This record gives sequence, C-alpha cells and structure tokens, in this order.
Amino acid sequence: MSDMIRLIEPLIPALRRYARALLRNPTDADDLVQDCLERAVGRWPQRRADGDVRTWLYAILHNLAVSQMRQRARRGTSLPVEDAPEAVLAVAPNQHEGLLQRDLTAALDALPEEQRGVLLLVSVEGLSYAEAAQVLAIPIGTVMSRLARARDRMIQLMDGERASAPAGRPLLRRVK
Repeated sequence: MSDMIRLIEPLIPALRRYARALLRNPTDADDLVQDCLERAVGRWPQRRADGDVRTWLYAILHNLAVSQMRQRARRGTSLPVEDAPEAVLAVAPNQHEGLLQRDLTAALDALPEEQRGVLLLVSVEGLSYAEAAQVLAIPIGTVMSRLARARDRMIQLMDGERASAPAGRPLLRRVK
C-alpha cells in the first residue's frame, strides 16, 4: 500500500493539470482525477509490474476523459441562467493576456480530440513520443503526425488562416 502511495502521489498535480486542460472545468477535472485514482487503486494488482505508473495513470485518465466527453456530446449541456455563476455571464476582460488565453483555449478546443490529446501530453505534460503513444495506445508515428498537424493547426488558428509555419520552427521534437 505504501509503495502504491509513494508512486502515485507525486503524479497527482500533473494528472490534475492534464485533466483541466482536457475538460476546461476545474470541478469536472477534479472529479475525473478522483475517478482515475479510484480506478488505479482498485486495479493496482492488475497493472503490469514492469510498466510505467505514470503512463498507466495518464492512460486511465485519458480514457475516462474520452468517455465523459462522448457522454456529454450525447446528452448535451444545459444550465438555467439563474444557476450560472456571475463570472460566466460577465463580459470578457479587455486585457491582452486574457484575450490571448481565450484565443488559445478556443484554438485548442477547435482541434480534433486526437490531436488535442497528443499536443497536451507531449507539449504540456512533457511526455516523450513513446510514452504518449503508450498512453493513447497508438503507434509512435501516429503520435508524431498528429502532433505535427496539431502544431500547424494551432499556428493557423492563432495567427490566422493564411499564416504558415515560421522558417526556423522545428517541425518535430527529437525522438529518444
């Protein structure tokens, strides 16, 4: 039990960060991490002893998030105006950082689910291509192509449709 806690506890902040980036809702993200940890603890004896706990937890979290997003897409969302927090109904800030963050969030939301997941795992969470491939259960080449397409699409969305990749920008990260 203490071995399990020692391995899982340091990964919780990164899991929360990834969940928040995927779901865009801190409450839902915390619930997702809770579900992930509950599933990990319950199935601890079933994990491969030679496997990486970090990628195992990210895989659980990612699969739970995909399931939740699909379920929400089927159900749809509704919220009475009276129950909506004032922050949601307020006018967007006019500060430049707020606008950039909003644009970045919108651009991330505009990416297809598979590209967004790869981009977040590799760019934000710092997973290697091999680790991201293991988390998503796809070949490493697919990770690299999805990441390249996601980066190019983010540039287009952030700089405008006519923007192209800067000449000095590396297209892929070095694979170890």
